[in-house]
Amino acid sequence: MSAQPQIKETAFTPEGPQPLVREIAPGAAYPAHALGPLRAAVEAVQGSTQAPLAIPAQSALAVASLAVQGFADVETLGGPRPVSIYALTVARSGERKSACDAPLMEGLRQHEREQEKAQRDAMEAWRNAQALWAAERKRILDGAKNGKGEKRTAARADLEALGPEPAAPPCADRTVTEPTFEGLTRLFAHGQPALGIFSDEGGQFLGGHAMNSDNRQKTLAALNDLWQGNPIRRTRSGDGHATLFGRRLAVHLMVQPGVARAFMADPAAADTGFLPRFLMCEPPSAIGTRFAHNARGDDAAVTSFAARLRRVLDTPLPMDPETRELRPRILPLAPQARALLVGFSDAVEAAQAPGGDLAHITGTASKAAEQATRIAGVLTLWRDLDARDVQPGDMADAIELAQFYLSEASRLANAATISAEIDRAEALRRWLLEGWTEPDVLVRDVVRLGPNPLRESPKARAALAVLEKHGWIVALDAGTVVRGAARAEAWRIVKAARDVV
Repeated sequence: MSAQPQIKETAFTPEGPQPLVREIAPGAAYPAHALGPLRAAVEAVQGSTQAPLAIPAQSALAVASLAVQGFADVETLGGPRPVSIYALTVARSGERKSACDAPLMEGLRQHEREQEKAQRDAMEAWRNAQALWAAERKRILDGAKNGKGEKRTAARADLEALGPEPAAPPCADRTVTEPTFEGLTRLFAHGQPALGIFSDEGGQFLGGHAMNSDNRQKTLAALNDLWQGNPIRRTRSGDGHATLFGRRLAVHLMVQPGVARAFMADPAAADTGFLPRFLMCEPPSAIGTRFAHNARGDDAAVTSFAARLRRVLDTPLPMDPETRELRPRILPLAPQARALLVGFSDAVEAAQAPGGDLAHITGTASKAAEQATRIAGVLTLWRDLDARDVQPGDMADAIELAQFYLSEASRLANAATISAEIDRAEALRRWLLEGWTEPDVLVRDVVRLGPNPLRESPKARAALAVLEKHGWIVALDAGTVVRGAARAEAWRIVKAARDVV
């Protein structure tokens, strides 16, 4: 009988802490060379701030879109569309979002200040004219009050000759930060027909009154319509029905990652098609690498950008003088530019098939060709408001930018699935490993000293439970002495976790 083979026993080695979430691959480098006439200013701002390049790039694209959107609609494969751009920049606090935005917005701010002063003078003149009109109208009506026949006929003729009440001068503002739908509609009715929602604290808009549970659906639908170039329709019991044609809106929201995750995970934002209308990016952090001796500025490029912005803003918009309805011309595509766009559109369409690289973001991918065309229109008009068509060079650049934003949307779609509970547990894990020096931790430690979102006992306990489940901490027996006192509840940080950040 042959001997039975001996089985060698292997000592059990426990696994180390398990990751809370799958690591998200870093994004591709922003293709600055594809920014065409915007490139010099973007690189100048990046050089002086040392922020991630994508942040000033988003600002420049959005500002340029705001400036030129009233002058032309661009030809797309689905017909003419606005060149309005909606941009969402995701970056945590300290990434110098405001520092990037300010120099690129300076030309706009100067224009708004000058227009505000001119409007104050115009308002004074209007008040006088309106008062004279009201007094004359009252005189005519008083004269006809007790009159008959010829007097009433004469009064009617006098009223017709008097004409309508003088219109107040329009509001000069071009941008708002966190408007309600009603406020935005009112501004479009009595202000400029081409506006922007611009905020370096975009969470205030996404978490504000316009986006609460009562107003969200209405706001999303209205912003979708504006992106599409559709008229604004409003019906209210007190004001009746109003329709505003020929209005344009550009959007740039800068938000922190937590806000962005919640926004991207919101079914309403995705299902209504609102989220896919945004050019989104979350660049790798530059914090810790921005040393003063590496800063480099190019004031000439920033000054040139501001001067170009002023020239565009000072150019009268093509619009109806009474209704202020925009009358933008159509900017066609040169034949070669159209051929490039068709090739890009077909490639993106194929990638949306089941199992394809873009199958999980079909809402965004289906708009990629139009986004490329909008970007091409912005680059073309920024260079020359009177351009005859979109040339192949600008279309090729726009397609490269659109491909970058598609890759970012694909990458960020995974991040959006992280729940708030996991997000808080991850924040606690980082804090325990990077900011907490004790070998053990109590609930009160987290509540008193931990990350801000965990400064409530139930949230702290929930986050500790997640870390315990994943092996980052181990519960100690009740009564274990921790820092000189017996504790009913405490956890020991796994030693191996100190080597995993």
